[in-house]
Amino acid sequence: MLLRHARSLLFLPASNPRAIAKARDLPCDMVILDLEDSVPDDRKEEARAAAIDAVAEGFGGRLTGVRINVEGTPWHGAEMVALKHSAADYVVLPKVETARQVKDVFSVSQKPVIAMIESPRGVLAAPAIAAGEGTAALFMGNNDLRRDLAIPSAAGREGLSYAMQAVILAARAANIAVFDGVYNRLDDEAGLEAECAAGHALGFDGKTLIHPSQVPVANQVFGPDPQAVADARRLIEAATGGAERFEGRMIETMHVEQARALVARAEAVEGR
Repeated sequence: MLLRHARSLLFLPASNPRAIAKARDLPCDMVILDLEDSVPDDRKEEARAAAIDAVAEGFGGRLTGVRINVEGTPWHGAEMVALKHSAADYVVLPKVETARQVKDVFSVSQKPVIAMIESPRGVLAAPAIAAGEGTAALFMGNNDLRRDLAIPSAAGREGLSYAMQAVILAARAANIAVFDGVYNRLDDEAGLEAECAAGHALGFDGKTLIHPSQVPVANQVFGPDPQAVADARRLIEAATGGAERFEGRMIETMHVEQARALVARAEAVEGR
């Protein structure tokens, strides 16, 4: 599966073998083994070894990534080197604020990098980061961004709207994937569904997740709608080139390209 077709991207602590084993039977599109926030300092090296072993064993064809620690921490360099010789598909780099940070990780790890945009500086630099060497996708890091913007914890996402749109624009201009940030409340399926729907409407390709129970909702909301896919297939079959009438509306080449992209996404999801 192409990264841009991923709907559900699940973070797991690399220090939790039970969670890793369970993830092999989950319907998520990508597994991200975390070496950063979810792992205590005294277990970083243990978690790094566990992550390397886990991606070597694989997750049933699912995409895999490893989130490393930030530049300047004692573990950053060793993690980049370890990942160079690993089976991970991607390196996830937190707290990115410059294209140089991504380039450095890419140069050492030789893995495409997913850059997490988690600060005002990161948002403002998103176009350069997205277009920089080694960048494969952007993740929103809304929790850290909320703190830096002094948004109250009980507030909605209105205060993040400009930042989210700016990051989506940067990704689209660079023709790379972009994914929405995590939803923190674990027992609020309605809230998760609403946030997924809002993110999908903004233009995110999928959603990063923090618990297995969130996977089905993200897959449903970000997955292609069967009726829309059927409509797209009819449009492709009917199109003859140029502007023309199709089922009561005008279509042109742009609409055919959109239809083909939707069908390709649906086929990727079905074939995972």
